[in-house]
Amino acid sequence: MPTLTIFNDAAAPAEAPAAAAPESARPIPAVVGADLEVPVKGGRLVRYANLDYAASAPCLEPVSAAVTAALPAYSSVHRGAGYASQLTTARYEQARHTVRAFVGARPSDAVIFTRNTTDATNLLARCLPAGTTVVVFDTEHHASLLPWGEAVRLAPPAFPGEAVRAADEALAAIDGPKLLVVTAASNVTGELWPIAALAHIAHRHGARILVDAAQLVPHRRLNLTALDLDYVAFSGHKLYAPFGAGALVGRGDWLAGGEPYLKGGGAVRAVGEEAEWHEDPEPRHEAGTPNVLGAIALAAACDALSATGWTALVREEERLLARLRAGLATIEGVRELALWGDDHPRVGIVSFTVDGHTAREVAEALSGEYGIGVRDGKFCAHPFVRHLLGTADGGCEDGTASAVRASIGIGTTQEHVDRLIEALRAIVSR
Repeated sequence: MPTLTIFNDAAAPAEAPAAAAPESARPIPAVVGADLEVPVKGGRLVRYANLDYAASAPCLEPVSAAVTAALPAYSSVHRGAGYASQLTTARYEQARHTVRAFVGARPSDAVIFTRNTTDATNLLARCLPAGTTVVVFDTEHHASLLPWGEAVRLAPPAFPGEAVRAADEALAAIDGPKLLVVTAASNVTGELWPIAALAHIAHRHGARILVDAAQLVPHRRLNLTALDLDYVAFSGHKLYAPFGAGALVGRGDWLAGGEPYLKGGGAVRAVGEEAEWHEDPEPRHEAGTPNVLGAIALAAACDALSATGWTALVREEERLLARLRAGLATIEGVRELALWGDDHPRVGIVSFTVDGHTAREVAEALSGEYGIGVRDGKFCAHPFVRHLLGTADGGCEDGTASAVRASIGIGTTQEHVDRLIEALRAIVSR
């Protein structure tokens, strides 16, 4: 059994530019809206503390600049002879290459632009060979849990090795085509999953693996080739590119054999009595005028993160995450949610409950009194949140499980973290 490697950082270019600065010397890009002021109780304005990155991250300034630069020549793509159309087509297709490189995909892998992760997983679900059985954990976001026809759902594993064992047993019992679906980083707890080991198990049983990387790629480098993944899906709006684009990246054969996701112009070679659909999975599943600016924005975010380098990004996130978790641990009545314990590696996401207060009460107080944005609820992962809370109801009067989620990223400051901790102290002491 291989070690439970989460990601492999071996995808760095073999020859970095000679003049490239060391990662530690490269500045972290700024986000649009860092100086946003919001009203709080009493009529004051305070600088907004955005701690809701796991829902949607703010736009990076380089992303905004890339979209602004593309707008003067914005035009149709792929079939226009005019200069603007040719330039826009080139930018759109370059965005595809940029995304492919960003996730370390194989040269033969398809890169299909979608609206978001949910759209990407539903697209793949439409392309599965007949009779495919999907194996998925109940810990998944609904985007990965719900699109499948024939599915085997596995209980939340008590530790990473149990996840591998459960997947091994489930896949061994299935005949015919099969697909293992798993997150790379939980959108509820931030915990990293053993995707390398799970990919190995899937392939040992002749299965393929789809990784929901929506919460991983804004925080860590992903190397699809080194991990031997078949498919990854992620969203631009969580990757500092909130312009309505996401991507499905992976092997082309299932995608080329599936029904076009949308049927219309661009997906066909010719139309007579019957339609002759493209065999290339990229045009086959991108009918109609695509979200060109969304693709350009997504690629710009990939470029910006790659240019910054992951060393500085991860170091700063881990510093702030440690400060946040340590502060929460000092507040009586606040309980952090975790599947695999306090020491398991995770990205900058923390969910918690507050004794005597509903999650909505806490979130509203943080916003209305302190100018802090967090998320409350079940985070589109209802079975998982209920499992984490057990018989507890999260303080909800209707008896349903819910929690508060604070999530960090580029643009989060130490003051944001400290303000949240002090605000929670004040709420608990009432």
